[in-house]
Amino acid sequence: MATITKVHLRQRDMTKGRISLYLDFYPAIRDPHSMKMTRREYLGIYIYAKPANEIQKEYNNEMLMKAEAIRSIRVQSIINEEFGFLDKNKAKSDFLLYFKDKAEKKDQKWMKVYMHFSNFVKGKCTFGDVTVDLCNHFRDFLLNAKQLKNKNMRISQNSASGYFSTFRALLKVAYKEKFFRENLNDFLDAIETTDVKKEYLTLDELKTLANTPCDIPVLKSASIFSCMTGLRISDVLKLTWNEIEPASEGGYCMRIRTEKTETETTLPISDEALQWCGERKKGKVFKGLQRSMTQQPLKAWVASAGITKHITYHCFRHTFATLQIALGTDIYTVSKMLTHKNVSTTQIYADLVNSKKRESANRISLL
Repeated sequence: MATITKVHLRQRDMTKGRISLYLDFYPAIRDPHSMKMTRREYLGIYIYAKPANEIQKEYNNEMLMKAEAIRSIRVQSIINEEFGFLDKNKAKSDFLLYFKDKAEKKDQKWMKVYMHFSNFVKGKCTFGDVTVDLCNHFRDFLLNAKQLKNKNMRISQNSASGYFSTFRALLKVAYKEKFFRENLNDFLDAIETTDVKKEYLTLDELKTLANTPCDIPVLKSASIFSCMTGLRISDVLKLTWNEIEPASEGGYCMRIRTEKTETETTLPISDEALQWCGERKKGKVFKGLQRSMTQQPLKAWVASAGITKHITYHCFRHTFATLQIALGTDIYTVSKMLTHKNVSTTQIYADLVNSKKRESANRISLL
């Protein structure tokens, strides 16, 4: 059996007639953050070495009782293997810097949320500042925040919902890494989303777009590829040839880890979709593709195809889902192809297809 660490309250003589109180751990304990072994924890509590009167004696007794209470708490913490008390500076650590570091390792959305939060806290925030109250104020801030690039327009409620969800994901990570003693998410409410029309291309529109020249060839290739695979722009941007390999059942598949959900999955890819990837080379499949191309250049290309719908790059994912369901693919398979965690998320596309069926049924009339 491992030796149980004992905790003793010790005293150390200081200058000016003071005594410092500290805890002595034996055997030494390891700080889980610095990985150093330590035997002492100074409490920042001092008593009089030679109390001159009853007031000073009473003060000494109160401080000794306080130190003894802390000692008892430390014994319990060590038994439960909770060593957060060793990091005295954690609450003073820069939460904003932590946020930026995490965001830089994620996607563009995380950086947007970081920038909104930085604006909210005026560029300064420690872990000790992050309370339920501050988080709720940030929630209210997002509901009225202006867009980062267009200061004359507010962000949509659905964007605010997504941003606050990302912020809560950060809080969850920080809690797991023991920067917070409790999970703040337990006390926070999500921002509700509003129903929005999901635009997508019909099969005829997709064929038209595929036959329409584009000033940026890699944008066209990546867009049609997304329509045929359902891949998000974040995953298309980082897709490499090493992730496309022969499948055991024949043909090819993609072995990827999705950027948004961090889901590891294997997705089959049709020969036609593979052709849009071009010649197999090293590195990224769609070299030169930039997220900025999915803004004005994409709008211009779609317009040149005679398509008047408001089509964004994410609409290509909607296109894949609705076409698959309309052509008879079962919803469970489509859900797996989209890497949805819940089939109910995919049901939205089935509802879109059903509404179109109703429209087509009503077109036949003898009146």
